[in-house]
Amino acid sequence: MDVLRYDYAAQFVDLDATTAAIRTLLTNGRYILEENVESFECRFAEYIGVDHAVGVNSGTDALILALRALGIGPGDEVITVANTFHATVLAITAVGATPTLVDCRADDYLMDIAQVRGVIGPRTRAVVAVHLFGKALPMDQLRRLTDQHSLALIEDCAQAVGATFQGSRVGSFGQAGCFSFHPSKNLAAAGDAGAVLTADRALADRIRVLRSLGQQGQNNHVARGMNSKLDGLQAVVLNAKIDYLDDWNSQRQEVAAQYAGMLAGTRARATLAPDKEHIYHLYQVAVPSRDDVLADLRRRGVDAVVRYPVPVNRQPAFADLGLGVSFPEAERQARSTLCLPIRPNLTRAEVDYVIHSLTAALAQAN
Repeated sequence: MDVLRYDYAAQFVDLDATTAAIRTLLTNGRYILEENVESFECRFAEYIGVDHAVGVNSGTDALILALRALGIGPGDEVITVANTFHATVLAITAVGATPTLVDCRADDYLMDIAQVRGVIGPRTRAVVAVHLFGKALPMDQLRRLTDQHSLALIEDCAQAVGATFQGSRVGSFGQAGCFSFHPSKNLAAAGDAGAVLTADRALADRIRVLRSLGQQGQNNHVARGMNSKLDGLQAVVLNAKIDYLDDWNSQRQEVAAQYAGMLAGTRARATLAPDKEHIYHLYQVAVPSRDDVLADLRRRGVDAVVRYPVPVNRQPAFADLGLGVSFPEAERQARSTLCLPIRPNLTRAEVDYVIHSLTAALAQAN
């Protein structure tokens, strides 16, 4: 049996309607910041629970634009976590700021808030809080900390669209929430796409100017912006899917609960316990002899994957920043965890096969 991570065809509940909307877009010639984009921005802002959504080209651009619009640049320090995707730190460096990394926690590999408190210094301007795997960080603690020190709080929600903390959706807690709609995400475009969410009208207006080459009115360029607009075609795709997101996330939670029950008694440990607010973008497990287990699973047709095998402090692109200190928990995640396939329509037979294959692979592992 082949158990795949993605089933894109199943995400189009009414493919004919989506195709017709794309055909209309292609033939009417209104491609840039048109009505499909405006519709998605309004619907997504309402979904997250804030007043403004600004559609942009990618999740990476969302982070860059949020940082720039908040006035963060050279001479400023921005705190984030070592076991995040490259783009989180790339965005900080792209605006000329200096990243300051903290380790993740030993139990769940999420940002260690206590360490954030310990590295705040006179040049610290912001914290980029990364909601990894589909699980929200403790935003009450982070909000108190950033408010106490007058720091901007930017949420990297790339892996957590639809996740909640104490009933509120991620992306609604900080000055800006940054989302990716890459095809791998729970709400997936048909290419790169992203958005910045905010309750602050002035901040939203600055981001709209910056995403459009710094233009405020035709040929009136008031800032050195960038060209980063959500594409109309991607907005059509996202509009076709957004109404189903909560149901898909609930199905992911059901699959995660099945995995959790079947992992009991094996040598694998789920890094996050079942949680009704966790939307399981990834289902990560720690295993012995990870690379051997991964290879065995893939030989058996299980589309398992390793996320972040190299922490950002060890990435060659950041070698000049002096980030090469040890972050032991991020290093442990990098060498000992893998992610099992999880998607909304994963069947019980597929779940059974994944666990059977994992048990067999673990039996062969040292």
